[in-house]
Amino acid sequence: MTTQLDRPGAQASPPLSHQIYQKCSLWCVAMAEDDPAVFSSGTLPSDPRLLATVTNAYLGTRVYRDILHINGVYNGAVGDTHRADVPSPVNVRMSIAAEDSLGETFSLDTKTGTYSHTIQASDCTATHRIYAHQSLVQLLAFSITIQRSALEGQPITVTLQTQFTPESPDLDLHRGPDFQGAHYLYGKTLVPEVESGPQPTVHMIWTPVPQTVMLPGEEKEKSWEFLTAIAETEEDVKRIFTEGMSLIGSGSLYVSHIQAWAALWEGCCVEVDGPLSLSQAVYGCLYYLLSAIPPLDSSDFLFSGISPGGLSNGTCGEDYWGHVFWDQDTWMYPNILLFYPEAACAILKYRIRTLGGALYNAQKQGYKGAKFPWESAATGQEVCPEEIYGAEEIHISGDVLLAFEQYYYITQDLELFRQEGGWDVVHAVAQYWCSRVVWSPEEQNYHITGVLPPDEYHSAVDNSVYTNAIAQRSLNFAIDLGSQLHISIPEEWKEVGKKIKVPFDKSRSYHPEYDGYCPGEQVKQADVVLLGFPVMYPMDPEVRRNDLEMYEPVTDPQGPAMTWSMFAVGWLELKEIGRAQQQLSKCFSNISEPFKIWVENSDGSGTVNFLTGMGGFLQAVIFGYTGFRITKKHLKFDPVCPDDIKELRITGVCYLGSKLDFTLTNENITIKVRKFSSVLQASSLEAVLAGTGEHLPLNEGQSVSFPTAAGWIQKSHAETF
Repeated sequence: MTTQLDRPGAQASPPLSHQIYQKCSLWCVAMAEDDPAVFSSGTLPSDPRLLATVTNAYLGTRVYRDILHINGVYNGAVGDTHRADVPSPVNVRMSIAAEDSLGETFSLDTKTGTYSHTIQASDCTATHRIYAHQSLVQLLAFSITIQRSALEGQPITVTLQTQFTPESPDLDLHRGPDFQGAHYLYGKTLVPEVESGPQPTVHMIWTPVPQTVMLPGEEKEKSWEFLTAIAETEEDVKRIFTEGMSLIGSGSLYVSHIQAWAALWEGCCVEVDGPLSLSQAVYGCLYYLLSAIPPLDSSDFLFSGISPGGLSNGTCGEDYWGHVFWDQDTWMYPNILLFYPEAACAILKYRIRTLGGALYNAQKQGYKGAKFPWESAATGQEVCPEEIYGAEEIHISGDVLLAFEQYYYITQDLELFRQEGGWDVVHAVAQYWCSRVVWSPEEQNYHITGVLPPDEYHSAVDNSVYTNAIAQRSLNFAIDLGSQLHISIPEEWKEVGKKIKVPFDKSRSYHPEYDGYCPGEQVKQADVVLLGFPVMYPMDPEVRRNDLEMYEPVTDPQGPAMTWSMFAVGWLELKEIGRAQQQLSKCFSNISEPFKIWVENSDGSGTVNFLTGMGGFLQAVIFGYTGFRITKKHLKFDPVCPDDIKELRITGVCYLGSKLDFTLTNENITIKVRKFSSVLQASSLEAVLAGTGEHLPLNEGQSVSFPTAAGWIQKSHAETF
């Protein structure tokens, strides 16, 4: 049994850097009411699902939860595959004697990725801080700090309550010998996803947690740090734990964490000079989404995608079991791509690695090419427990390819397609669509029959307009990319792309959701309205308006949160600001206090923490208010600022190797260019104003301002595509 001072991580007097950042953290809690990026409360929500999450790309948990999850670690065969539950050593609660407590605060600081619990007593302040390290993603950490109010006094004791049990229903776990005074646990998952499939091994080393910690009477302040390291091998977990302990010893573990968050926010921020509720919602969405992306300069692990509930959720029967859906590619991904193409590329590489499973899915149904699964886990084979979705909701393949297309247009990175398997995905999806269509002699076009559209209230329909339009876009992109790569394109791709049916009712000038759709039928969620954005299917403004007016009143008001964001984007396109705001305001009923956790449905049911809804909401702000559209040769803009927003600042938009900062008001647009280090060479850019045709050079480190108007960013005339 070691003493507190001998136990790994305990420090009698913290280094100066640690003291500075601890005081800064306490100051942030005190100022939380004035800071839209800090969410604080004197009480916790009664529903534990609504507690704050601390995650990074590799590890994730809810605070005060007894399990954590690891990216890509699933247990169970197809139909039962779910994120493996790993016992969590960071499930610790802090308390002090009740008669000494004057009040407590629970706080989530989105700028530093830190959850804090602070107890104010008559003679001291005790702070419990929890975080998933942002750059050293195999580390979870928490600390306890006691600060005395007077110079000296009686010893102060803080009680630590933990119910850690080294057991899991998903892992065959074994205790190993202690390492550097810390405990060691290892094991592998019990059941592979598919026969002979991967059974990941988990190795965990963690600092033991005592029942109490005490500040001696003669000391003013003292901190205790507790570390959990998790990796796939014994060698790696010992290395990362040793590195973490070394950083604790130098007082720089937490410092390096908040520095990583500072760098992340410097390259990606959306600031709204407007309603506090909007600012808080934006910060919350960005925090939870940024928590899920891989470090930009790390290749320590293979990133295995983002599920609707993130890494904090996904245990058996919970939040779609941690599977990856179109939610990632359609709803979360565009925001990630616009700020961090490197992270977007990691998402695409997950799809590349699981292409084998997608090929198997298509073959199993009797088709060629690749059918990406409606629900994906480790292998890319379909793992959806309900057969109908996996069999019929095939638009996912087009959604995946649209993500590849958007990446190419933002980066012009052909190497992903030439050298890293991207073209294999594009080719296989094009093959699939050509295999999946059937020719209609009566209509003289190609049909896609027996599908489940995004509106999941109608199954086995023919010619889902969204499915067919996204298939057509897939084929057009495959043809264009093939020419860029100097690859011969099958004539079949061109034929099907030209002649695939995209339902349109000429008499009403709108798009029926599918063949036989009767106006007025209820729909579950955004479907046809996605044609305008993100698919950008060509249509007149009148048709766009008719689609919105046709489907807005018949969309289930209890449908998933991201739906209203897409209606908002559509109305903003048409400069109907009031109608857009009315739709966007619906999203706020899905945001739970105090930590801005999103629930899938406004009645509190469905997935928690619903990153899909956050992704849609961010798109309404980032693509809706700005009018950003990613096209083959341009990044278009056409801003709209509601009356209650004085200014919108979007920092770190990536385009062709440059970082752009946009400041938008009703009167003016300012664009500033700052180059950033990237594997992609930055291009010289210019802004072109649609109304006047004026070309404004965008030079590094300089800003240009002009009256608010539509236009686009493109390569300067000195460069060509």
